[in-house]
Amino acid sequence: MKKNMGSTDKIIRFLFAIVVAVLFYTKTVEGTLALVLGILATVMMATSLVSFCPLYLPFGLSTRKKKV
Repeated sequence: MKKNMGSTDKIIRFLFAIVVAVLFYTKTVEGTLALVLGILATVMMATSLVSFCPLYLPFGLSTRKKKV
């Protein structure tokens, strides 16, 4: 598994997961929306921790800086 996420991408995903967690714990979002956002936040957190996004592969995307 080759890393394909840059630091900005990882930070944005991490911050999104934190915002969703805060919304969930303050009961701002509830029900199905909370469940869907929670799953999405979990996936985003996991992909930011391993620096790999499987959805980037079919499109040949990478947000990592190329080494010169």
